[in-house]
Amino acid sequence: MLAVAIAAVLPAMPQLPPITRAPQITYEDRSGAVLGVRGGAAAPPVDLNRLPAYVPAAFVSIEDRRFYEHGAVDPLGIARALVTDLAKGRTAQGASTITQQLVRNLFLTNDQTVERKTQEILLSMQMEQRYSKRQILGLYLSRVYFGSGAYGIEAASRRFFDKPAERLTLREAAALAAVLKSPSGYSPVEQPDASNERTRLVLDAMVETKAITPAQRARALAHPLKVYRTDPAAASQYFVDWVDQQARKTIGTPRQDMVVLTTLDAPMEADAERAQESVTQARDGASLESALVALDGQGAVRAMIGGDAYVPNGFNRAVAARRQAGSSWKPFVYLTAMEAGLTPDSPVVDQPVILAGWSPRNHTDSYLGQITLQTALAQSVNTVAAEVADQVGRDKVAATARRLGISTPINLEPAMALGTSQVTPLEMTAAYGAFANGGVRVAPYAIQRISTASGVVVWRRPAERPAQVIANPPLGEMDQMLREVVAHGTGTHAQIKGWDIAGKTGTTTDDKDGWFCGFTGGFDACVWMGRDDAQPVAGLGGGGPPARLWRAFMVSALPRAGATAIPPGPPAAAPVQPLPQVIPVSTEPQPAPPAPVGAQPDSLDRQLQSLLTAPPRAAASSQDQLPPF
Repeated sequence: MLAVAIAAVLPAMPQLPPITRAPQITYEDRSGAVLGVRGGAAAPPVDLNRLPAYVPAAFVSIEDRRFYEHGAVDPLGIARALVTDLAKGRTAQGASTITQQLVRNLFLTNDQTVERKTQEILLSMQMEQRYSKRQILGLYLSRVYFGSGAYGIEAASRRFFDKPAERLTLREAAALAAVLKSPSGYSPVEQPDASNERTRLVLDAMVETKAITPAQRARALAHPLKVYRTDPAAASQYFVDWVDQQARKTIGTPRQDMVVLTTLDAPMEADAERAQESVTQARDGASLESALVALDGQGAVRAMIGGDAYVPNGFNRAVAARRQAGSSWKPFVYLTAMEAGLTPDSPVVDQPVILAGWSPRNHTDSYLGQITLQTALAQSVNTVAAEVADQVGRDKVAATARRLGISTPINLEPAMALGTSQVTPLEMTAAYGAFANGGVRVAPYAIQRISTASGVVVWRRPAERPAQVIANPPLGEMDQMLREVVAHGTGTHAQIKGWDIAGKTGTTTDDKDGWFCGFTGGFDACVWMGRDDAQPVAGLGGGGPPARLWRAFMVSALPRAGATAIPPGPPAAAPVQPLPQVIPVSTEPQPAPPAPVGAQPDSLDRQLQSLLTAPPRAAASSQDQLPPF
């Protein structure tokens, strides 16, 4: 045989290097659907027994149709390639077997040298002696590159067709086999016409090799491909990158493949992505960014959008963007006032006011005169919010925000009442969660359990004691006021018929940031929109695009979330509890926890009396080895 003759004149066979792959961590959504994989770039060898027979047959038919008949090299293939090359006067047809392609992928480069080709043949012969054809093909299908960032058939199937490889149709399998000749030239996304032409060629080859019948070929071509132009899992990759950091802090560097069951709800995440696209694409300016976080009543992160276009390990605005909160901060001001003895019906006056030389302006540049606190919040009146915060104490407003979940620095200047402190969408969502959960704060979390690939659980999220951080009557009063924001105030675009909805808009100076944070019983979400360079965006009020994005998401998400009416919370006599000691989910350093919440004054007069004897407050700045086959 030619292979034996070649071996007789070649140098001594080198030792087959170990087939290594760094351990991977697979991330699953709350139902077990794969969200993404982090770690070693290569997937485990494909189990051909789990694939339809036509899937491997498609690759063999077009890449190496005599794969099961020849050895490491294919003498007939080499002869055929030589004849073709001579006829065309150039190198036109390759003769590498699947085994040779795999060896190049695993151990070698694509350099066209005699030394490299000799080593390729020797290693291919040794691989054929050590492993079966099916083992080689399974490893090959896990390593080849399909373009669009997809290595291996499993990743390619999910990227292009949003399904596992075991569910590929005949035409889809042929389309993937067609890609290998040139991942960019035959991409079903970028080059659909060329992809279709070569897919027909693959199906013709399958008929010639009797892998399929002509009738099967005809049926396959009768069904057009549904190809996803963008990665169906792209939106969740911000979340996967974020959770990957937490998982590695929890278990360290893995020495074997691991599986992390997360809290994310993949269908809900898809709802969030569609909502984002529907709102942001309707506006001019590609530089507009958005972020969204949704939590259930236990604090589980059910959806997370970190930006408009995913960049691997890129900037996740949902957890890392610190932006001024605008008027979405005001619920902390008014909750502090309710806890100081005021009520939604307490009369206040919307009029010019000067605080430490600073005069707040209303968004409308007008004044409403005498109104109630409920109207002041519903219409987002700045003068009243600033004066109330000054009266009850901005330090106490800061303590309220801390108690509800804000962990970033909080300034104590007069303008803090209008949301000049910088916050992240994640912590704002956590803070509003207390209003949605009957006054109970639960720290956000994203991991349910971590297991080995064989199913051995190595870590499970411990149970946490809920913390009652808002008592009644302030809780009921605040929920009433935040309902009014949506019913008749600045948040009317967030109304959803048949649902008990409450929330607050937020807009910063010159429309640089737009917020809407809202909730119903046991489920809340926050949306931020703006530009990364903090430039103004005309018309970006929180009651506009952010509220519409929030509503577009919630309309689909609420039935799936099992949300209820906003719960009334504990009896009025129940005390507020100190926060439990929990590790906050954040990529940023956390400040020291707030001091235990003490008894609240029973009236605003008593609060003011205490302020008269308190010292002045200083103003803060605003600113591994593969297992055997």
